[in-house]
Amino acid sequence: MGIEIERKFLVSGEDWKSLGTPILYKQGYLNKSPERTVRVRIAGETAFLTIKGKGKGISRPEFEYQIPVEEADQLLNELCLHPLIEKFRWKIPFKGFLWEVDEFLGDNKGLILAEVELEDADVDPPLPNWIGKEVSHDPRYFNSNLSDHPYQEWS
Repeated sequence: MGIEIERKFLVSGEDWKSLGTPILYKQGYLNKSPERTVRVRIAGETAFLTIKGKGKGISRPEFEYQIPVEEADQLLNELCLHPLIEKFRWKIPFKGFLWEVDEFLGDNKGLILAEVELEDADVDPPLPNWIGKEVSHDPRYFNSNLSDHPYQEWS
């Protein structure tokens, strides 16, 4: 079984933008129950079907499979719940860790998050200077929730 261990942070400033090349991501959900989410994602020229189980702390079961882009596009347009999530993602290495910075578009415009995947939940990665407040345990920042409650609607 695959396990995802991930910490999530708000991003401050724009220093990170010069550290990588953005890739457009488009994703939607076939299921968003508390027990599991099933996501379809197109990342640049590659597509994935991802199944995530219920989280425990910053860990949760995750299974990801590459699928044809044409099929992913059809799933996004015909079967996924709407609205879809769109964002640009930068992949930025920093002191032995790979940070993924997401700049959201559409109804989530203005939200910029950084994630780092870890081998162990007890690992405390060094933080780049553009990392702000940790939001790993705040469900408002989960992509599956952002599709239902977009950032621009928050008070």
